[in-house]
Amino acid sequence: MNAPTPPPLVSRPAPGASVRRLGPFSVVLSPRLIAVTGILLALTAVLGIVAMTIGTLPIPFADVVASLLGEGRDARQDQVVRGLRLPRVLTAVFAGAALGVSGAVFQSVSRNALGSPDVIGFTTGAATGAIVQIVVFQAEPLQISIGAVAGGLLTAAAVYVLSVKDGVTGGYRLVLVGIGVGAVLGALNGLLLMTGDLDSAIAANLWLSGSLDARKWAHALPVLIGTLLIVPLVGALARRASLMEMGDDLAQQLGVRVERTRVLLMLAAVALAGLATGAAGPIAFVALAAPQLVTRLTRARGLPVVSAAAMGACLLVTADVLAQLLPITAAVPIGRMTGILGGIYLIWLLTRSKQV
Repeated sequence: MNAPTPPPLVSRPAPGASVRRLGPFSVVLSPRLIAVTGILLALTAVLGIVAMTIGTLPIPFADVVASLLGEGRDARQDQVVRGLRLPRVLTAVFAGAALGVSGAVFQSVSRNALGSPDVIGFTTGAATGAIVQIVVFQAEPLQISIGAVAGGLLTAAAVYVLSVKDGVTGGYRLVLVGIGVGAVLGALNGLLLMTGDLDSAIAANLWLSGSLDARKWAHALPVLIGTLLIVPLVGALARRASLMEMGDDLAQQLGVRVERTRVLLMLAAVALAGLATGAAGPIAFVALAAPQLVTRLTRARGLPVVSAAAMGACLLVTADVLAQLLPITAAVPIGRMTGILGGIYLIWLLTRSKQV
């Protein structure tokens, strides 16, 4: 028997939007969504260049642009821009994009505003994998990224198994189990730091604060390549995720393999969160806020993928610029900056949202 035709509420795009077919896929194009996403991408690019002007060696905005285009006239500035500051900015851009998409997926899967990898505990699990690499094996950046992804995936598997009931997971059960697993892993992380030697413990503590300092191409490339590969896969599953938000029973009637889709989305989101954590350390707030903020700005329906990635990148680059411009001598880790903002946002969300 063929699946029933989706009701008009499902198939009708938002006001002002149009549907375009790309082979077997359909894409909903909304002028407001395109405009907001374009503005976010442009703002991210401008702020990224601004971030590359800041440092011990101040470089004018125009000279940064010239260096990026290969037209710089100062070899020293070219080396600083392309060799030192560009990897930092790209790490911020793609780590933020990965967290934005990861948060959008988890909020869709759990149907809860608190469904974010840092709240559920997957970021803590990724941190556990990275700390093991730092403290036990004194690993290089690539091995730390691999450890973070592996830790996040193992944590996701544990949360999924513990939250499954009658073959289905999601909702508050997923969030609450994730919070509990995250608390256990947080304590384990503290024990790992105590068992390591002093140098490894200091390095792990600095990494745990979330930082973009001294980011190299070895930090930027894994999250860059991983994000470019995984985000299109999430986009291909976005329509199914949107149908699942209306309820598992209705989605199944429309031909969606609900639990398989949910597992694939969770795996992709955990991998994105692990890549971001491995590149920059645990970063709070971005995954929680990016999808919600972009949904309020675009008023678009469904799972925001490209727009959430753009918002996540913009938020993390903005936080990096603000952290560098603070009128204090000490360097403020980006994770602490986003943590402060995220705590304020979470309090507001808990007091205003009808879901929590």
